Formats: sequence, structure tokens, C-alpha cells
Amino acid sequence: MTSLASPAGGSGPHGPDLDRVPHAPVPAVLALGANLGEAAATLAAAVRQLAETPGIELTGVSPVAITQPVGGPPGQPEYLNLVVTLTTRLSPRALLAAGQQIESTHHRTREVRWGPRTLDIDVITYADLTSEDPELILPHPRAHLRAFVLTPWSWVDPEATLGGARVADLAAQADDAGSVRRLPTGTGGPAS
Repeated sequence: MTSLASPAGGSGPHGPDLDRVPHAPVPAVLALGANLGEAAATLAAAVRQLAETPGIELTGVSPVAITQPVGGPPGQPEYLNLVVTLTTRLSPRALLAAGQQIESTHHRTREVRWGPRTLDIDVITYADLTSEDPELILPHPRAHLRAFVLTPWSWVDPEATLGGARVADLAAQADDAGSVRRLPTGTGGPAS
């Protein structure tokens, strides 16, 4: 586990100090999704905004996946999803805040759990940090079950692991595995 405990020795009741800035850049994985408005353009803009954020250096951007909604209200449009890998000098909480700020610029609202959205950015992993803090649970508590995260992650990093298992293997076992397909290149996604 990455040590981000406070200098006083405590790590708080929920785990590590999420405000602790790493001594050197650390790897992280973010998952992006959208199913309202011009989703492909929104994802492309969000990737650019992440790349322009001080303290973040993108190391990979997956192809865009077309996926069925998982959970939430029925009748939602399909999602477009992608995963970015990066290194960051930001603290875990600052990385989360950067993603939420980008969501806000795309008019993200939080009215219905797992409801339709203009943009969703989730921190999936931050180095090998584990956190039970309700604000930022790491690794993401449902990532290992979601092919819409795991499949694009395996496309951008075929050797990736999560909880000791290959991400590609977890993707194949996920309940939504059969619903993930690649957006054809040249259709406006970030990888086109």
C-alpha cells in the first residue's frame, strides 16, 4: 500500500490522508462516461482538460466503448466510456476534485444515483493506495465488477491488474461483459 499517512503518524479513521501530496508522480486510472448530449465530444474535451491540468500527465487513453447502462433508472441511452491512465503529483483528494471540476464544466448534476449524465469521471486506482473514506474509496469499490470500466482499461493497458487479478480476465467475467463494444474509429471519440 502506498504510504500517504500524515506525518503525525495517523491515517485517520478511514485510512490514508487523502490530502497528502506524493513525493514523486504516482500512477492512477480514471474512468470517464457520458450518455447525454454530444457524449463523444464531451469525452474528447474531458480528456483534453485532464491533459491540461497541472500535476497530471496522461500516459494512455483507451478507445471509446459503447455500453449499456448498469443500474439506475430504466430507459437511459447507451453510454460512451473510456479509461485514461496517468501519472500525477496531485493528492488523491486533489485528483478527485480535478475530475469533479471537469464534470462541472460539462454541467454534471447529481440528482439520481446511476442516472443519465453529461459526464462522469471516477478515480479507479491511485497508485496501490487503499482507502475506505466515504469521499474516495480506493480502489473504486465496483470497478472489478464493471466491464464498461474493465474492458477499455484492458484495451489501454493489457497487462493491468486490479486486486491481483488481470483486468482483462475480470472484464470477461463481469455481468455486463457482453454489452461492451468498441466505438468505430473516426466517429468522433477521443481515440479517433
